[in-house]
Amino acid sequence: MTANACPSRAPSLLSPWRRRCQWITTLLLLLMPWFKIGGNSLLRIDIPTLTIYVFGQTLRIQELYLVLIFCLVLTLGFLLVTMVLGRVWCGWFCPQTTLTDLAEWFSTRLKLQTEKKPAPGVVRKLALQLFYLTLSCLVATNLLWYFIEPLDFFQQLFSGEIHYAAWTTLILIALVVYLDLALVQRLMCSDFCPYGRFQTVLADQATLTLNLPPAELKRCIECNSCVRVCPMGIDIRQGYQVECINCGRCLDACRRIMAKRNEQGLISYTFGTEGKGARALVNPRTILLSFVTLVLFITLGFAVWQRPAASLKIAVSHTAASRTLKDGSRATFFNAWVNNRSDRNAAYNVRAINTASGEPLVLKGRSGSIEVAAGGNLRIDFVLVTPPTDDEVDVNFLLLDQSGQELATVEAQIR
Repeated sequence: MTANACPSRAPSLLSPWRRRCQWITTLLLLLMPWFKIGGNSLLRIDIPTLTIYVFGQTLRIQELYLVLIFCLVLTLGFLLVTMVLGRVWCGWFCPQTTLTDLAEWFSTRLKLQTEKKPAPGVVRKLALQLFYLTLSCLVATNLLWYFIEPLDFFQQLFSGEIHYAAWTTLILIALVVYLDLALVQRLMCSDFCPYGRFQTVLADQATLTLNLPPAELKRCIECNSCVRVCPMGIDIRQGYQVECINCGRCLDACRRIMAKRNEQGLISYTFGTEGKGARALVNPRTILLSFVTLVLFITLGFAVWQRPAASLKIAVSHTAASRTLKDGSRATFFNAWVNNRSDRNAAYNVRAINTASGEPLVLKGRSGSIEVAAGGNLRIDFVLVTPPTDDEVDVNFLLLDQSGQELATVEAQIR
């Protein structure tokens, strides 16, 4: 029996793995706002309080430096992944690709995507547009969940109390996504998405690409299967092209055809187009970017680990004027904000000390047993009484926990 007559083996395909990646990514995006750590969302930006909740950490506007480091880590990590994996994100994880795949799948189910077909009926056209609209509303709603807790969002939505800014955002995003599904689809990846153009700047001899080596072209039987299945409409036989999203459909199509001939597929994933394999990753650009990203990641972890469990912000009240008491001492009104950064409810005390003498100063008002919920930020008001003097008084405000441990210090000057 000749080799061509042997039973063909089922080829190893990437499409099941790609679909799993798309499902996992979609479920993570949908469900992440629902999960909580310490009573707060896993990932949410609370605009009214200028607070970011991220994986159990509560970052307020006062900790902008942590947000900046976090953004730098994300940016450099994004550059590193792009340099190494190319447009794998586009073909395997990007929500745009997933939405377009869903749109094409549903259109095929309605028999609107076949080459030879009668004119589609009105009902099927309406069903397709309704599907687009449903997906658009789901995407818009999901995005708002990262700014408004899902349960609060639905409560405000059904009670009619949702803010007009949220309504406007919801409608605009739904409209943009609907137009994308109805009119743009793959053109977003090939013509409008800046990531594809940006990736070409970072691509080098180590970037992962789909490649048909010139040495394999002699085995090509010109079946054009790779061209027919390509969502971007390109021909991989013509070499690397920026429109390629590394989805692997051409690889699967080639493997199916060649498996019938008991031959290996011609197309494969390779690091670069020079056939160096994983060794191509060992180059100055990749090593340098990996090192910088790792250093910033360690810095961020250390900064988060070292951040105090609570913070204190002090400001002289603008609504109540300072006054001189009968004994000549000075009463100064303060507003203070106590932020509990931990994942547990806690109680705090505020104390004031004369910086020069080290003597405690009198605080009247709410300055002891201040209970703050986990991740909460509480405003308190009190009066600082300083002894009679014509000089300026330097004051240290201390935030203490119930055991007396100092958590934060704020300096102020009383004139």
